[in-house]
Amino acid sequence: MSMIYNKVALIGLGLIAGSMAHAMRRAGLAGEIVGTARSAETRKIAVEIGLCDRVTETAAQAVKEADLVVLCVPVGAMASVAAEIGPHLAPGATVTDVGSVKQDVIAQVAPHLPTGVHFIPGHPLAGTEHSGPHAGFAELFDNRYTLLTPVPGTEPEATSRLGRFWEGCGANVEEMPPDHHDLVLAVTSHTPHLIAYTMVGVADDLRRVTDSEVIKYSAAGFRDFTRIAASDPTMWRDVFLSNKQATLEILGRFTEELFALQRAIRTGDGDHLHDYFTRTRGIRRGIIEAGQDTDAPDFGRGASRQEDGPE
Repeated sequence: MSMIYNKVALIGLGLIAGSMAHAMRRAGLAGEIVGTARSAETRKIAVEIGLCDRVTETAAQAVKEADLVVLCVPVGAMASVAAEIGPHLAPGATVTDVGSVKQDVIAQVAPHLPTGVHFIPGHPLAGTEHSGPHAGFAELFDNRYTLLTPVPGTEPEATSRLGRFWEGCGANVEEMPPDHHDLVLAVTSHTPHLIAYTMVGVADDLRRVTDSEVIKYSAAGFRDFTRIAASDPTMWRDVFLSNKQATLEILGRFTEELFALQRAIRTGDGDHLHDYFTRTRGIRRGIIEAGQDTDAPDFGRGASRQEDGPE
């Protein structure tokens, strides 16, 4: 893969930005990688581990002369960051993000970007429950999807260039409208995370009654819930508040399904339970056949490190 951008600025230096830096180096996608973070401690660690070619104190400094700027901050911080960098963006630069919500990010960021800058929101569907500059690794995006939701009027070549960049990082790239993205992610990521948080919270209440047994005797299903529920709390708070409508819609559907299952258990309707579980088992097979997970023990996570976490 050849160089696609001369200078890439990473705003925020957590798991996704760190993995992008490693993936860019692996494929030679950027001439220079510049990073920044709000926390002085994070910037210090990034310098110590050589995560970027340069680390600046401010986002305004980082974006100067960059032809790709990636916002890797929580959704709730997007507007303030966009306001800071807007006056310092180079003409023709592309600004993208890695947030799990798209309509709200567009509303926050677009008003602060000058004419002549390409804004192409993005979302790599990859993550782990770990965070910080140490957490990144080059393989995070391999064979995972990155969704691009370009705003109206975006030049096709700018979108194509960003798509080639993500492909160079190992990802499969697809485009979709922002509102459809938010609905899809409410089903595949946001609501499952909320359910995991709830289940772990219920188990914590039970643990207070049963001493340490919930932790001591955790089976694989509960362990997966705890892994998901260990994701960054600030990021997920912002996700739910930013994608409120779609998440509430899917939660309503979930509640209806849950009531139906409760009724089947209460009335002894084994046929309903068997048919339901057969259908959901087929969805799992489809995910494996699509190459988005493996049927190896523990889902192969010990080997691949590509755990579903803060997507």
